[in-house]
Amino acid sequence: MPRRRYLIAYDIADPRRLRHVCTLMEDHGRRLQYSVFVCDLSPAELAELEAAVTRTIDLTADSIVRIDLGDTTSPATITTIGSRRRFPPTGPQIV
Repeated sequence: MPRRRYLIAYDIADPRRLRHVCTLMEDHGRRLQYSVFVCDLSPAELAELEAAVTRTIDLTADSIVRIDLGDTTSPATITTIGSRRRFPPTGPQIV
């Protein structure tokens, strides 16, 4: 199954929920900025992450934004203004 690259950002009101969402994001992607992650995910991994996040957040107080950057073989161009950020390499990674 092809993997797609997503930019995922979050705004979580409660510190306990924030820590839990942050842990979920660290398990699925690489931090780009404080509350912004780049994730290369298969459809199953994306569904798993979204289900876990939905179970964790308060839908009336918190928000998650997911931006599809395209297939990992030819992801969207990302431009940085100011301090440059290191983007994760494409494809599977062994940790």
